[in-house]
Order: sequence, then structure tokens, then C-alpha cells
Amino acid sequence: MAVGALSSDTERSARLVFASELRAGLVDGHDLARPDVERAVAGRPVPPAPVRRLQRAAMKSGAFDFERRGLAPLAAARRAVLGPAAAAPPRFLVRVDEYPQAGAYDATDRGHANFERFHSILAEAGVPYLIAVTPRVARNYLDPAETASRPLTDRELATLAQLSRDGVAFALHGVDHRTRDPRPRHRSELVGLDGAALDDLLDRGGAQLAEAGIRARAFAAPFNRFEASQYDRLARRYDVVCGGPETVPLLGFHRTPLWRGQAIYTPAYAPFYGRAAGVATAVDRSVAARPGVWIPVVLHWSWEADQGFGDLQRLARKLSGHARPWDELLAA
Repeated sequence: MAVGALSSDTERSARLVFASELRAGLVDGHDLARPDVERAVAGRPVPPAPVRRLQRAAMKSGAFDFERRGLAPLAAARRAVLGPAAAAPPRFLVRVDEYPQAGAYDATDRGHANFERFHSILAEAGVPYLIAVTPRVARNYLDPAETASRPLTDRELATLAQLSRDGVAFALHGVDHRTRDPRPRHRSELVGLDGAALDDLLDRGGAQLAEAGIRARAFAAPFNRFEASQYDRLARRYDVVCGGPETVPLLGFHRTPLWRGQAIYTPAYAPFYGRAAGVATAVDRSVAARPGVWIPVVLHWSWEADQGFGDLQRLARKLSGHARPWDELLAA
């Protein structure tokens, strides 16, 4: 049922926020056609570069708070429509970057063991997740002048096959994670590519994942960086386009996950983007608040290996029962 006067993106975003209630028949589309919902979910244009830089600086300093600016308006829209029935557990969407680990040109048994431990912790806790995969591994991936890369090893391919059997979702993570720019704050495999070159990269990456038996419905850019002008090309190919803190200087801050063009734009921000110990504190707050909204979470398995996995085990217990399969977002 159409949602009155709401624009297409706004209507579809409203349906994401109220997905459970729409499915249960507690509301219909007409209930969502109200100004407070539209204000919360309406897509925003890409702000000018000085504004984007200020947003990123404010996020780093803590002055720009995602929970207040991103989650609170969506939770308020739910309360405006549902009243007390809006209170519901958060729906966490866990994304893991990256596999294989960038820089693992010389694959090691230790690296394999660390990832297998990471996966087992989430799997045993019943935490579904999406893994961002590069079909090749660059040598010296931070050096744009280097050209060597390798295909996935038999063991890496076997790991991906096991993840698929275990119900893990997949995102394409570029081709080999090699930056085109050596400057730390400008690293990206995509920035600077014209349309034809970007199409070629996506064609190669998608084809190589398909050879490994993987169909990726999401895209997560290496280093979380791509240009605003590249978004529509990504959205035509993928149902979900991911982002992160590093995307803010390029696209600006946007609430998440919401429809933007032909895809659901799903950036993740601190405090739900980071190491498990910090994420766990934010998860506790959201579980207690019962906002009923989707909340993207991003973890890095190599970071958790460095911490010995204890923090990850604690986080996995907190996410258990609240993390949702990515297919639920796509179905919504």
C-alpha cells in the first residue's frame, strides 16, 4: 500500500524502520505518512566539503553523537506512530571487515587460526554477520606503485565455503584492497576511478567471487572510502552499500540504514564501529533503551585477535538474540 505523499526513498526508508510492525499488520503504509516520520527518514543531499569535514571532526571529538543524531530520531518516529508499543529490542546488523586480512599476501597458519577462532565465537553465540571479501590479496597494499597480488588460496576458499554453509552473508570488498593514494587519510581503492574504470573493477571483483561460489548482495569499499559520484554505480549493482566513519568526509553523515537511490545505504559509526570492548558498552545501552531500530555494527577480526578474543566473547553474548541476519534487512 503506497505511503501517501512520501517520496519513493522516504517511503521505502519508513518501511525499513517499521518493518516488523508492517509484517505483523500492526500498521499499514498510510500510518507512516506523517511529518515526524518523514523528518526522521528523509534522505539528505551530500553536504558541501567544508560541512563534511566539520562533521567528521566533530564525530572524532565526540561532539557529534551518533546515538543522539542518528538513532534517537528514528526511535522517536517509531514512538510517534506506535506509542508505547514502539519499545522493542534493537536489531543489530553485524559486518566484519575484511577477509582475507589486507596485507596477508604471505598467508600464515596463524592468520587462518585467528579468523577461524573469530568465526567460531560468533557462530557459537548465534550471531549472524556479513563478511567483506576481497577476491585477491595485494602485496604491499598501502603502496600504489606496487602491482603484485595473488588469488585466494585453497584454504581461504575452503573457509569461504564453510562460511556460506554457516549462513554468513557476503559483501564485495573491492578487488585486492590496494590503495590508489598513499596518504593515510586518503587511502582508497575506488576514489579517482572514472565510471568505466569503476565498472571494470566491480566486474572483475564480482566475477572472481562468483568463481569462488559467492554471490555478494552488498558492497563495502576498502578503507570505507568512495566518491559521492560513484554511489549510484554501486547502488545499481548491489542491494546494500556500506560505509563507515571514513565515508563522512566524502558523502557526509547520514542516518542508517536508509534507502538512497537504488540501494540501502548502511554506514556504521562509532560507538558501534570499533573494537569489541567499546561496542559492547553501546550495545548494552541500546538493549536497555529498546529503540526497535536497525543498528549497523562493524568489527575487524584482526583487531580482536590482537586483544585475545576475550572482549569479542563478551560482546557476542550481548549480541546473541539481538543480531539479525542481513537477509531480514533485504526482505524488509
